[in-house]
Amino acid sequence: MGALSHPSPNFTERRGGAPVSLIVLHYTAMESAQAALKRLCDPVAEVSAHYLIGEDGASCSLVSEEMRAWHAGAGAWGGVEDVNSASIGIELDNDGCSPFPEAQMVALDVLLDGVMARHGLGPAAVIAHSDMAPGRKTDPGPRFDWRRLAMGGRAVWPERGEPKRFFEDAVRFGYPPGADDMAVLAAFRSRFRPGADGPVDDIDASLAADLAHRFGVDPGASTS
Repeated sequence: MGALSHPSPNFTERRGGAPVSLIVLHYTAMESAQAALKRLCDPVAEVSAHYLIGEDGASCSLVSEEMRAWHAGAGAWGGVEDVNSASIGIELDNDGCSPFPEAQMVALDVLLDGVMARHGLGPAAVIAHSDMAPGRKTDPGPRFDWRRLAMGGRAVWPERGEPKRFFEDAVRFGYPPGADDMAVLAAFRSRFRPGADGPVDDIDASLAADLAHRFGVDPGASTS
């Protein structure tokens, strides 16, 4: 299944020739895919993404994967500070409150398989917008089925490890070291423990420890 082309003018060259090392998933939080498409192609809005997937599974290519789309904004992941230059952005037509339809998820599976293969990326490369910008962004939100994605090898999912230091392990996994602790906890739970609340507990700590052990990076290793 190929994506229809609807070029957006909102892109630049990837700074410093940065290779693609991340895929960032978003929700549009707009009334329709058509409204989101209009905004993502509006030069005044100065926002874009590489792909947009509608609720019906229709996929649209907006920016070439070789170029830097304007989807991520301020934030960082795993030492990458210019996320736009190092990532592919995928927008999902969703209001932020509703489940993601099966047709849309199937289309995302197909798109991710292609992007990951083209850029030699593993499942740890697929992150939420809220992961790289905790406290500033919440998408794709707690209704997004990350476990399903992980079962298909298109994202990661934690097991229970030995509880250690949650916030240190969260940073080792990739969360920005300068982010507010509670924002990091909220972003982590949105992805891995939807519905959990209260202060950090042993479940949070054990899941973060496993992710840090299996997928952890040195947050100072890169500043691209």
